[in-house]
Amino acid sequence: MGGTATSDAAPQHLRALEQANRVRLARAELKRQVASQTTTVTDVVLDCPWEAESMELSDLLMSQRRWGRARCRRVLLSLGLPENKQIGTLTDRQRRVLAATLAERGDVTPHHVETPFSRDEALVPA
Repeated sequence: MGGTATSDAAPQHLRALEQANRVRLARAELKRQVASQTTTVTDVVLDCPWEAESMELSDLLMSQRRWGRARCRRVLLSLGLPENKQIGTLTDRQRRVLAATLAERGDVTPHHVETPFSRDEALVPA
Protein backbone atom coordinates (compact mmCIF):
# COMPACT_ATOMS: atom_id res chain seq x y z
CA MET A 1 0.00 0.00 0.00
CA GLY A 2 2.84 2.38 0.70
CA GLY A 3 4.43 1.86 -2.74
CA THR A 4 4.79 4.70 -5.21
CA ALA A 5 3.79 4.51 -8.82
CA THR A 6 6.69 4.77 -11.22
CA SER A 7 6.47 5.66 -14.84
CA ASP A 8 8.94 5.39 -17.67
CA ALA A 9 7.37 8.40 -19.37
CA ALA A 10 8.23 11.98 -18.48
CA PRO A 11 6.10 13.62 -15.83
CA GLN A 12 2.91 15.24 -17.05
CA HIS A 13 4.09 18.82 -16.47
CA LEU A 14 7.19 18.23 -18.60
CA ARG A 15 5.12 16.77 -21.43
CA ALA A 16 2.82 19.80 -21.20
CA LEU A 17 5.81 22.15 -21.46
CA GLU A 18 7.12 20.29 -24.48
CA GLN A 19 3.73 20.51 -26.19
CA ALA A 20 3.45 24.23 -25.37
CA ASN A 21 6.89 24.83 -26.89
CA ARG A 22 5.97 22.90 -30.05
CA VAL A 23 2.80 24.97 -30.46
CA ARG A 24 4.63 28.25 -29.75
CA LEU A 25 7.36 27.53 -32.30
CA ALA A 26 4.86 26.35 -34.93
CA ARG A 27 2.77 29.51 -34.44
CA ALA A 28 5.84 31.71 -34.75
CA GLU A 29 6.65 30.02 -38.05
CA LEU A 30 3.05 30.42 -39.23
CA LYS A 31 3.16 34.14 -38.38
CA ARG A 32 6.44 34.50 -40.30
CA GLN A 33 4.85 32.83 -43.33
CA VAL A 34 1.87 35.19 -43.15
CA ALA A 35 4.15 38.23 -42.76
CA SER A 36 6.27 37.16 -45.73
CA GLN A 37 3.09 36.43 -47.72
CA THR A 38 4.02 32.81 -48.45
CA THR A 39 0.68 31.86 -46.93
CA THR A 40 -2.48 33.91 -46.53
CA VAL A 41 -4.70 34.53 -43.56
CA THR A 42 -7.60 33.25 -45.64
CA ASP A 43 -5.87 29.88 -46.06
CA VAL A 44 -5.21 29.64 -42.33
CA VAL A 45 -8.79 30.57 -41.45
CA LEU A 46 -10.32 28.13 -43.94
CA ASP A 47 -7.92 25.22 -43.37
CA CYS A 48 -7.27 25.75 -39.63
CA PRO A 49 -3.97 23.88 -39.21
CA TRP A 50 -3.31 22.30 -35.80
CA GLU A 51 -1.01 25.11 -34.64
CA ALA A 52 -3.71 27.74 -35.28
CA GLU A 53 -6.61 25.98 -33.55
CA SER A 54 -6.19 27.79 -30.22
CA MET A 55 -4.71 30.95 -31.74
CA GLU A 56 -6.69 34.18 -31.37
CA LEU A 57 -8.03 35.86 -34.50
CA SER A 58 -6.37 39.15 -33.61
CA ASP A 59 -2.93 37.48 -33.38
CA LEU A 60 -3.35 36.00 -36.83
CA LEU A 61 -4.68 39.16 -38.47
CA MET A 62 -2.01 41.38 -36.90
CA SER A 63 0.76 39.13 -38.18
CA GLN A 64 0.06 40.56 -41.65
CA ARG A 65 1.97 43.58 -42.83
CA ARG A 66 0.31 46.92 -42.15
CA TRP A 67 -2.23 45.39 -39.78
CA GLY A 68 -2.52 46.86 -36.31
CA ARG A 69 -4.99 46.62 -33.49
CA ALA A 70 -7.35 49.27 -34.92
CA ARG A 71 -7.64 47.66 -38.36
CA CYS A 72 -8.08 44.23 -36.81
CA ARG A 73 -10.80 45.52 -34.46
CA ARG A 74 -12.63 47.27 -37.29
CA VAL A 75 -12.83 44.13 -39.43
CA LEU A 76 -13.78 41.78 -36.60
CA LEU A 77 -16.32 44.22 -35.17
CA SER A 78 -18.01 44.51 -38.56
CA LEU A 79 -18.45 40.72 -38.53
CA GLY A 80 -19.53 40.50 -34.92
CA LEU A 81 -16.48 38.44 -33.95
CA PRO A 82 -14.53 39.07 -30.75
CA GLU A 83 -10.79 39.69 -31.08
CA ASN A 84 -9.96 36.90 -28.65
CA LYS A 85 -12.05 34.30 -30.52
CA GLN A 86 -9.96 31.20 -31.19
CA ILE A 87 -9.64 30.17 -34.83
CA GLY A 88 -10.50 26.57 -34.03
CA THR A 89 -13.85 27.59 -32.51
CA LEU A 90 -15.09 29.41 -35.62
CA THR A 91 -18.08 27.86 -37.35
CA ASP A 92 -17.88 27.07 -41.07
CA ARG A 93 -20.11 30.03 -41.80
CA GLN A 94 -17.89 32.39 -39.75
CA ARG A 95 -14.80 31.08 -41.56
CA ARG A 96 -16.33 31.68 -44.97
CA VAL A 97 -17.62 35.15 -44.07
CA LEU A 98 -14.25 36.22 -42.63
CA ALA A 99 -12.37 34.87 -45.66
CA ALA A 100 -14.79 36.58 -48.06
CA THR A 101 -14.55 39.87 -46.17
CA LEU A 102 -10.76 39.84 -46.25
CA ALA A 103 -10.73 38.99 -49.96
CA GLU A 104 -13.38 41.63 -50.74
CA ARG A 105 -11.46 44.34 -48.91
CA GLY A 106 -8.36 43.43 -50.84
CA ASP A 107 -6.51 42.87 -47.58
CA VAL A 108 -5.41 39.42 -48.65
CA THR A 109 -2.79 39.00 -51.29
CA PRO A 110 -2.93 35.74 -53.23
CA HIS A 111 -0.07 33.24 -53.00
CA HIS A 112 0.74 33.45 -56.62
CA VAL A 113 -0.20 36.19 -59.02
CA GLU A 114 -0.46 34.82 -62.53
CA THR A 115 0.53 36.99 -65.44
CA PRO A 116 -1.37 36.71 -68.72
CA PHE A 117 1.85 36.10 -70.67
CA SER A 118 5.44 35.16 -70.04
CA ARG A 119 8.45 37.45 -70.13
CA ASP A 120 9.57 36.08 -73.51
CA GLU A 121 6.18 36.74 -75.06
CA ALA A 122 6.31 40.31 -73.80
CA LEU A 123 9.67 40.86 -75.52
CA VAL A 124 8.57 39.53 -78.91
CA PRO A 125 7.45 42.37 -81.19
CA ALA A 126 4.00 41.95 -82.65
